[in-house]
Amino acid sequence: MVERTLAIIKPDAVKKRVIGPIIQRVEEEGFRILNIKMVHLTKDEAKGFYIVHKDRPFYPSLTDFMSSGEAVVLLLEGEDAIARWREVMGATDPAAAKPGTVRRLFGFSVERNAVHGSDASATADWEISYFFKK
Repeated sequence: MVERTLAIIKPDAVKKRVIGPIIQRVEEEGFRILNIKMVHLTKDEAKGFYIVHKDRPFYPSLTDFMSSGEAVVLLLEGEDAIARWREVMGATDPAAAKPGTVRRLFGFSVERNAVHGSDASATADWEISYFFKK
């Protein structure tokens, strides 16, 4: 089934100047990039995007990090895009991610793990609408 998902190249990866290799990987994996833009989230925008985690202990540091610099948001489309992008990203902890995954290649820590991806269809719809108007 063709799906859409949101991907984010996080500020740590932007600062490392690995936007190109990550986008190349997206394309090599057969995803179609429907929209792409660079953003610099304010603290309030980061809080809004990660509102689902507001009661988690990592919420303040996550929103600080996500508002610390530029990020690239991508609207991706492809067969089983949500699950496939999550597989390409790898585990949240880069140290536990499979070799060759984006997070293993470019991530540094659980929080600074280079990329984000939607985890379900409803989440993808909400996250896409957060950054891209219909």
